[in-house]
Amino acid sequence: MKKLLFCFGFFLFAVTAVTVNAQSIIDSEEDHNFNDFYKKDQVRGREAMPYAFLRESDVVWEHAIWRTIDFREKFNQFFYFPIDPTKNTQGRMSLTTAIMDALRNGDIEVYKEDDLTTPCTYEEMISGLTRSYTFHIAEYDEYGDETEGRDTLINEEFKPEEVYSAHIKEYWYIDKQDTRQKVRITGLALVYNYCKDRDGERVCDPVEMFWVPMDDMRVRNVLVKVLAYDEHNSHAERSYDDIFIDRYFDSFCYRESNVMNRPISAYLTGTDAILESQAIEEEIFDIESDMWEY
Repeated sequence: MKKLLFCFGFFLFAVTAVTVNAQSIIDSEEDHNFNDFYKKDQVRGREAMPYAFLRESDVVWEHAIWRTIDFREKFNQFFYFPIDPTKNTQGRMSLTTAIMDALRNGDIEVYKEDDLTTPCTYEEMISGLTRSYTFHIAEYDEYGDETEGRDTLINEEFKPEEVYSAHIKEYWYIDKQDTRQKVRITGLALVYNYCKDRDGERVCDPVEMFWVPMDDMRVRNVLVKVLAYDEHNSHAERSYDDIFIDRYFDSFCYRESNVMNRPISAYLTGTDAILESQAIEEEIFDIESDMWEY
């Protein structure tokens, strides 16, 4: 009797194991991405962590700084690449593509100026950046001599790959609760290389496309779902939201809050402007240490 029960129990165990194993094999064949050799966490459902609440009475000092992030610098190239996200890029995309897709889909709102008060629609931005110029087409007669020809108006639409930099506006402040100096990025502007004909010559100027409110949770929830490439470790799960919080980028100061509300380029150029930018940053960094001097 005991042998019979043992055999019956072993049979049930074997059938259950085979069924579970077969089911797991079927599931793995249906769900497995054969390009990956381990199961990766999904980032689509990830949400950004809200900033800690800050009272106005706790801010005893603040100073606004505007910076430029040049995507062409080696350290910042992860902002610019990949140019074409439809190719095999492991799901990554450039910062410009991520923001433009979110704006086109209505997931975020952007503004015309860094005060973040006047909204700007996707259609307004695209129409403002559409470039028009006249192209002369030469015509020749039967003897090979050039005639008057004709002029053709050509419209060039916005190209994300011609966004080479970004501006950020940030506030440095001292929190009275822990007497520490902190920083918060409040706005980001993509800078487009806008080219047009001027007096018969093609001239390109950097133009701020719009300002993105970086304190908006809708913006942060978009950026936290987009992973940027890390050349030192391609496994690193570093999103664009993490990059701005951790300040994982290289930049330089081009403006600070001042009585005349002017950038450095308005009163200095060349090496003097570079030295002024460095002096502003050193002054900001010295504020916290100077508080403890008696």
